[in-house]
Amino acid sequence: MIKPGTRASAVGLVAALVLVAAPGAAQEAIRIGIGHQSLCTDTYSGGITVKQLGLLDKHLPRSGKYAGARYDIVWEDYASGPPITSQMLAGKLDIGVMGDYPLLVNIARFQETQSLRSVIVSMTGYNMHGSGNSIVVPADAPIYRFEDLKGKRVSVPFGSAAHGMLLKALVDRGLTPDFFTLINQAPPIGATSIQEKKIDAHADFCPWGELMEFKGFGRKIFDGSQASVAYLHGPVVRKDFLERYPEIVVAYLKAVVEANEWITRNPEEATTKQEQWTSIPKEVLYLYFGRGGFLTLDATIKPQWVEVLKYDASVLQKMGIIKSADVEGFIDDRYIKQAYRELGRDYARDQRAMVAGTSPLDGKDASTGAPIKDPRAAAEMWLKGEPIRPYASLASLMGALRDAEQAGRAVNAAYVFDYPTGLKLFAHRAFYVAGGSGKAATASLVAFAWKEEAEAFATKNGGRVLSLEEAKKLGVAK
Repeated sequence: MIKPGTRASAVGLVAALVLVAAPGAAQEAIRIGIGHQSLCTDTYSGGITVKQLGLLDKHLPRSGKYAGARYDIVWEDYASGPPITSQMLAGKLDIGVMGDYPLLVNIARFQETQSLRSVIVSMTGYNMHGSGNSIVVPADAPIYRFEDLKGKRVSVPFGSAAHGMLLKALVDRGLTPDFFTLINQAPPIGATSIQEKKIDAHADFCPWGELMEFKGFGRKIFDGSQASVAYLHGPVVRKDFLERYPEIVVAYLKAVVEANEWITRNPEEATTKQEQWTSIPKEVLYLYFGRGGFLTLDATIKPQWVEVLKYDASVLQKMGIIKSADVEGFIDDRYIKQAYRELGRDYARDQRAMVAGTSPLDGKDASTGAPIKDPRAAAEMWLKGEPIRPYASLASLMGALRDAEQAGRAVNAAYVFDYPTGLKLFAHRAFYVAGGSGKAATASLVAFAWKEEAEAFATKNGGRVLSLEEAKKLGVAK
């Protein structure tokens, strides 16, 4: 997104991209410092995946002024976005991958200096409804709604996307920050605090909420989708590095595009490898990268994202986190467009595409062979040592889970979809509603992310709320 009147700079970029330097520059050792987050799923296609697959090295320029150039690629792994911003300001990192609110803090902090600037050059992925951030409480805590947090001790990594989500939730409800006691805790510390019940709730970014649910000691009570603002991640680059090495930035963005494509094509392989690279269980990662998962991988900068970031900046300003941020003036899509051209991809097509959040799960039921007609009524089961199996209905999934138990088969995870939104869930953390009894109850089974919504649906439709264990018993002969 370039402001009017910058045609000269656009011409400068084109010239830079074809410039052949004088002899002698070829032996320059070029250091590329990249800050990423191996414990934040939505940054993987701009960080750990690019690193482990060697995609940046594959695309780095080797001709013209870069003929014979030596590259020193330095990957630095951080627990959240703010430390990356600090290292970029200190000149130790050139590129940082982070979530929407940290991106805004980054450009605001750079704009507060006399001369330094940073530029958002692409995205890595998004969730149209805002899923990714969440608030988690101990699994057995009597807390089910945001409003139940009044007067409680809530921790969050300050300056993170999850911190922004909390602020947005307060603003939406007309509440002030003293509604609860907010404490700064890094993701691993916050998770431990929930496990040991030293804190009432912990807010964090992807995939910490789902990780705590998978481990069995945490339960989500709030998801970023309830804030109704798209959740974004992407890379930000120091402007001085961008202007000196535009071809290297384009090479990095080509690597991001290819990482996105690899993960999307091979979700089971990708999540299995990412587990080895990051220690995050593949079952948790599949919630993000699998079919119908939280994350749509897309490097394009859509006009809607500019508006989302401008809105997010207004939230940060209202809560006193930043003074101001010229958002539109420091988003530049020329480099990602160049990356698309060099890869032979259609940028305009991908920029127009928008995944609204409905599950794309399709195919046939692994048990019955029936086609999957309603994605939100569908489910998946991941047996140990086998590919993930799809099911056309929750009734079919329940039968498959019973069969696996009777056969002594280990189930890595089972997944269902929230009936109102299509949000992907771990089956053991969903609330189920069944109407009637026996086989009729099984046939009417639907899943919900939130207890309050399940209870309201059950009351309206004459059903009852069940746990997974209770749902698995439906339709079984007594």
